[in-house]
Amino acid sequence: MKQVCLLGATGSIGTSTIGVLKQHPDRFKLYAIAANSNWKKMAEIAREMDVERFCMFDETAAKALEKELGKPVLSGMDGLCELASDPKTDIVLNSLMGSVGCLPTLSAIRSSKHIALANKETLVMAGEVIKEALRENPKAYLTPVDSEHNAIFQCLADRPKVEVENLQITASGGPFREWPVEKFKDIRVEDALNHPVWSMGRKITIDSASMMNKGLEVIEAHFLFDIPYEQIKVVVHPQSRVHSLVQFRDGNLMAQLGAPDMKIPIQVALTWPERIPLKTDRLDLAEVGKFTFFQPDLEKFRCLAIAIECGKKAGLYTAMMNAANEVLVNAFLEKKIGFMDIPAGVEKVIAKTPTVSGKLDLETILAADAEARKLAQSLIPNF
Repeated sequence: MKQVCLLGATGSIGTSTIGVLKQHPDRFKLYAIAANSNWKKMAEIAREMDVERFCMFDETAAKALEKELGKPVLSGMDGLCELASDPKTDIVLNSLMGSVGCLPTLSAIRSSKHIALANKETLVMAGEVIKEALRENPKAYLTPVDSEHNAIFQCLADRPKVEVENLQITASGGPFREWPVEKFKDIRVEDALNHPVWSMGRKITIDSASMMNKGLEVIEAHFLFDIPYEQIKVVVHPQSRVHSLVQFRDGNLMAQLGAPDMKIPIQVALTWPERIPLKTDRLDLAEVGKFTFFQPDLEKFRCLAIAIECGKKAGLYTAMMNAANEVLVNAFLEKKIGFMDIPAGVEKVIAKTPTVSGKLDLETILAADAEARKLAQSLIPNF
């Protein structure tokens, strides 16, 4: 019986994870849960799943949940890190949204946990720091939850990286793949939240619409699989049934296919290398009929190009880019800026990225993150 700590329990990944755990009560126990502010949903999960430990990132919500349950509730970053490093926890599934997920991942690594990682910002912000921590704590290991990275993980099946010619990350293209670039200035929040395939949280849905999400995934793949950026490609696949591919040096191209249901990669991340039954939709190739693939348009989707450029520059570029994007996406969701102000603002912030020499440490990264947020916030009134 594996004890699971679920960070981000009230989001879409958290909900799907609970769906997986319910199918395997003989294998998994939901031991600890954390979320930002939705204490009512946390209370429902706590009672249904008989959870033992809790954390709300928002302190007011923590007090409300504590009163509701009559049990201690942790709060803030310290609370998240305490849950992630709890001695009773076997698996930490980190589906927190944004940069808040970085420190809990590091805490779990330093406590030699198995981390099922759905928080891509962990590696985007601090990939080198995370890799160093894994080297220092060899009993800790990551399995990717994102459907694209999970697909690559399955295709590689622990083969050595020297056998890999390139990784091919698929993208749905979001709701605007067929829109002319001239119309992008008219994009509304409602348009951007209308994803054609996946049901996700608001922030990640906007990132998918701008294709920043795919840029973050390229950076994450670089660190997860230790593959150079020059060997990582993005291909638009509107049907979203081929979740990603690996081209091997002998000419074989391996793809992972499946229904667009996050329960599938979640279960793989929890149980690899074992495959156990899962009640979910099956992919019917005859019903889909045909698959199409094409190159992304980097003029329309400037965020994708920016992210890849920042990844190649390394240093503090990815941390600054990620922080600026989070602030600007939130401003767009609040209808304070336009859709195309997101890439424009990110470019203005990363232009001020300081040069660093030597090995990066988390303190420097978090300082850059804070500075980028301040810079991005200052831009909003001027758009």
